[in-house]
Amino acid sequence: MTVPSGRRERKKAATRQKIADAALRLFLERGYDAVGIRDVAAEADVAVTTLFSHFASKEALVFEQDEDFEQRLMRAVAGRGPHEPLIPALRREIHALVRHCTADGTAPIWRMIDESPALREYEESMRLRHAESLAAAIAADLDLSQTTTACRAIARFAIDAFSLAREAADPEAAVDEIFRMIEAAWEVACPSGSFTGTA
Repeated sequence: MTVPSGRRERKKAATRQKIADAALRLFLERGYDAVGIRDVAAEADVAVTTLFSHFASKEALVFEQDEDFEQRLMRAVAGRGPHEPLIPALRREIHALVRHCTADGTAPIWRMIDESPALREYEESMRLRHAESLAAAIAADLDLSQTTTACRAIARFAIDAFSLAREAADPEAAVDEIFRMIEAAWEVACPSGSFTGTA
């Protein structure tokens, strides 16, 4: 998670984290559908209005690192070194996100998500949004003169790689396997190989 600077920002981040922790604790104890927004606010000792100032919906409480993940993906593109190829940079970030989301203790959370239609729908919309943001970051890179379609396709592949790897028996190996295919696709879109790391 990005560390906020400034006392006000740190206090806001701490409140947000307290709400998210309380929500997850209740969801896992009682079941997602059995817990209401007022229950979460009471558990976190905040007003309902305070909760909604940090989270737009009940579903967002489960995916509290949504925005951070999105920013990390965009930084993987925009923040890479001047000669660092795109695909290896994306692979490294997806590896890090998969490690985070498959760490010990995360299985009950994903089981809860998989069992809830509302959470599955929210996750799908979140993935689509991340893919569009990532595509925009790729398209904005002046060194990568690709079509909008190519940028969107590679971004969608990278986001799907996260989901597929998270569900695999060996997530790390799955990321590498999927990214070999992504790299091959990018080479077709960028025949010179200048930005694939294969030149």
